[in-house]
Amino acid sequence: MSQFSAHAPAIATVLIDDATTRVTRWDFEPGAETGWHKHGLAYVVVPMTDCCFLLREAEGERRVNVARGAAYARDAGMEHNVINGGDAFMSFIEIEMKR
Repeated sequence: MSQFSAHAPAIATVLIDDATTRVTRWDFEPGAETGWHKHGLAYVVVPMTDCCFLLREAEGERRVNVARGAAYARDAGMEHNVINGGDAFMSFIEIEMKR
């Protein structure tokens, strides 16, 4: 899997980072990406907008649409690159559990 991409970076804004949680807001223009990363902590994602995710994972690419206000959780160890695969701005809140 390549670590390099022609996509613009998504904007990460840390809202809370204390002993128990890290809360980050992610903002994506169309085509923007997080870059390849591995989650060291379990986390929950709550979309602030409807999200059209293009997920690049070791197994390949897949598209996932998640509605604004829905939520999903993942265990630590997830490795991927998250790309805005749609034609509209998207944003989500990521909540990582440190304990």
